[in-house]
Amino acid sequence: MISKTQRLLSLSTAMLLATTAVAAAEPSEELIAAAKKEGTLTTIALPHTWCGYGDVIAGFKAKYGIEVNELNPDAGSGDEIEAIKANKGNTGPQAPDVIDVGLSFGPSAKAEGLIQPYKVSTWDTIPDSAKDSEGFWYGDYYGVLSFVVNTDIVKEVPKDWADLKKSDYANSVALAGDPRASNQAVQAVYAAGLSAGEKDAAKAGEAGLGFFAEVNKAGNFVPVIGKSASLAQGSTPIIIAWDYNGLSWRDSLNGNPPVEVVVPASGVVAGVYVQAISAFAPHPNAAKLWMEYLYSDEGQLGWLKGYCHPIRFNDLVKNGKVPQEMLDKLPPAASYEKAVFPTLEEQAAGKEAITTKWDSIVGANVQ
Repeated sequence: MISKTQRLLSLSTAMLLATTAVAAAEPSEELIAAAKKEGTLTTIALPHTWCGYGDVIAGFKAKYGIEVNELNPDAGSGDEIEAIKANKGNTGPQAPDVIDVGLSFGPSAKAEGLIQPYKVSTWDTIPDSAKDSEGFWYGDYYGVLSFVVNTDIVKEVPKDWADLKKSDYANSVALAGDPRASNQAVQAVYAAGLSAGEKDAAKAGEAGLGFFAEVNKAGNFVPVIGKSASLAQGSTPIIIAWDYNGLSWRDSLNGNPPVEVVVPASGVVAGVYVQAISAFAPHPNAAKLWMEYLYSDEGQLGWLKGYCHPIRFNDLVKNGKVPQEMLDKLPPAASYEKAVFPTLEEQAAGKEAITTKWDSIVGANVQ
């Protein structure tokens, strides 16, 4: 998903490109000065326990000496959009400068004139499929659908989607939501369809339904919403969930039972969040500097500490920027290279097939 540096570049050219990239990745002194003059950044919906945001915010404050006014940490994406709308003419502390929202809110906010364009210095290392070409919004971090496995019960962990149909996994496989309503579960079904080789989104949705019908027919599917508790109890020893959820469950269970998080060999589907700057930001320069920080190596690694894969992850790994101790806590880095970021149109097409035909094709009442 990230373009690779051409292998045939001469050493001198490669060194020049590397030097240029490092220089370009730093915000300008003018921007830093303008942001410091504003003195404050107003954020919204950034709980400190989510994606390592507590340390990320602290790092920004320490690096630039800019205060961060944190609004409503527990707000949702819709609340963030409403906060921009409600404060269009307000330059006070209730007007957010920046937002961190689900993918669908980026294009809609742009269409409504609620956000402004800005391309960070590391723009070229953000996958094209995860950013607005004009710079109005851009992916910040993502999770991929993975197999979260209780290895006390499951001795041979599944490596790919097709493995889930094996007789070894009788009464073992669960989704982390109801595929008739939960986006996490819908995307899991869609990922299974992609693993079968389907490229068309609607057909991938139907192929995923066919796959889960087979898993159900084999007696492997458990029609229970998988959670940390059911994983630990063994009633759902294999749960298909976002990797950051699985890694968090693993840590919270602290080896009782031992848990392994496996990114499948194919059908690696990513769910991405996006950043944007309010079109009415009271502190536009601080907002731009915040974006520069978030998309710097330091900011990206801050998210990774919280198990949210930064959008520049493959680029960071390729250039040896991720500490080994951090990589050791994650599934192998190479398993993320195949991650695909479905467009909103593709998500909609897949969802339509999955939510409306789950009952008739799979016939398992997940609850």
